[in-house]
Amino acid sequence: MPDFAIQMINVHKAFGKRQILKGLNLSVKKGETMVVLGPSGTGKSVSLKHITGLLEPDQGECFIFGESMSKANSKQREKLRAKLGVLFQSGALINWLSVYENVALPLREHRGVSESEIHRLVMEKLVWLDLVPAKDTLPSDISGGMKKRVGLARALTSRPEIVLYDEPTSGLDPVMSNVINDLVIRMQKELGLTSVVVTHDMESAYRIADRISFLYEGIVLFCGTPEEIKKSPHPVIQQFIHGRTEGPMILDHSETKPQKSS
Repeated sequence: MPDFAIQMINVHKAFGKRQILKGLNLSVKKGETMVVLGPSGTGKSVSLKHITGLLEPDQGECFIFGESMSKANSKQREKLRAKLGVLFQSGALINWLSVYENVALPLREHRGVSESEIHRLVMEKLVWLDLVPAKDTLPSDISGGMKKRVGLARALTSRPEIVLYDEPTSGLDPVMSNVINDLVIRMQKELGLTSVVVTHDMESAYRIADRISFLYEGIVLFCGTPEEIKKSPHPVIQQFIHGRTEGPMILDHSETKPQKSS
């Protein structure tokens, strides 16, 4: 397992009678960008929550750099979580805190570092993400794209080895989407980060992915390069990547309402 940053092995998860993950296997190599695609309700966000240890599998196991997140005690789990940064879909910023204070928050909550060190680390990320002019601004006064960058700065402040992205380009115009895409690529090249990106944005997926995993009905239906998924003969994959309204997905999900935890 040491060659992998993340491994999910035969993971099952149900909420009541609804089975979300049905033996999911997902392996993410160190330093790669793995994009996770799939229709709503198929287990993408649930998978991220297993990686972070917010959910425990009913069966199977999750590993971070070869160490079990699933079987870790609270102290071990916090140590593994310190290797992870998360960019939430909404940015999840605290509305009454400035950009600077939002980025500093994880350091103040979880790490015994001095104010001078907090300032150094926060300013380092604000400079890197071109956010210094907005450092004293409240989230309500900045754009959606800037909120995403602030959320990313906060995720990076604790120097994680893995960053998890939940729909990083949702709600953004094409130009700002490409700004976020370029940041993902830049972080991989300059910081050597491993990234897992959940998205429905096919342009982003093709642009940033080293490999793409397609989740469907609780399993990984396909895993390969962007070029390989384009050539996949599977009708569900072709329907999804081309956004077709007709195809097997319509039949498969005609009686199932999309779930919030996708």
